Amino acid sequence: MTVLKINNVTKKFDNHTVVDQLSLDLEKGEVLGLIGQNGAGKSTTFKMILNFLKPDSGSIYFNDHQLSYKDLDNVGFLPEERGVYEEQKISVGIKYMAKLHGYYESDIDDKIDFWMEKLQVKGKKNDRIKTLSKGNQQKVQLISSFIHEPKLLILDEPFSGLDPVNSDLLITSIEYIRNKGAAIIFSSHDMRNVNLLSDKIMMLKNGKTILNGKTNTIRSNFGKKILYIEGNFKNSDFMNLNAKQDDEGFMITFDNEQEAKLFLEKQLKQRIVTGYRLQTPTLDDIFRQIILSK
Repeated sequence: MTVLKINNVTKKFDNHTVVDQLSLDLEKGEVLGLIGQNGAGKSTTFKMILNFLKPDSGSIYFNDHQLSYKDLDNVGFLPEERGVYEEQKISVGIKYMAKLHGYYESDIDDKIDFWMEKLQVKGKKNDRIKTLSKGNQQKVQLISSFIHEPKLLILDEPFSGLDPVNSDLLITSIEYIRNKGAAIIFSSHDMRNVNLLSDKIMMLKNGKTILNGKTNTIRSNFGKKILYIEGNFKNSDFMNLNAKQDDEGFMITFDNEQEAKLFLEKQLKQRIVTGYRLQTPTLDDIFRQIILSK
């Protein structure tokens, strides 16, 4: 079931095109990682999905009908800019957000207990939000974004400011929500989290879609052009190559898979090679390659 469908959406501010002919499909239970440099058009895309901004052209569909304000009760949103009502108690703040989506307070209590435990919020639900650390305030705002069990969840830089332990808790929570059937779209500059979570990836550059597809397919399309090789080598053996050394061997990046294979064949004939593997680029590698290209 297609939860979100965007067809050739374009948005301009004055004469500047911020989002250019963007199209995507997001199915029930799928996670899309939206990546790109600051100013690539990610937040503008989110605002159009949320009906905060109207596209200049193109269309956005939610559950097979054109998106309207009535659909927003089934959408959850965590903005990049954090903001909570610090004087409120944790439970009151979360219930207030749930009521905005049509939930009764009595339907929320057990869910608050569940999510506070799952995200390991340091505090009790009757504590005032201002008594929490910034990281725990962020968790409360995160809970508020999905406490109403939305069919579509939009997270704008949800990992910003979280340490590795809390990032792992968030990853586990997003996976739980996905397994309950929600479609999720999130932005992040941390390619590790994008790789761990995303069924699909879309990359924007200056408003244009540069990559769009399944994560594994995108990585495989770049070929196995990274060679890790072990043996009796020294730095001078790899002069003029993009090589990095660690305790065991060298990692060499080539322009394409064929060059990597030819180099490996030559080394196998000329030297004693104790180990090697050809591997696809990481998302970090792909991101840098595309961003730095003209």
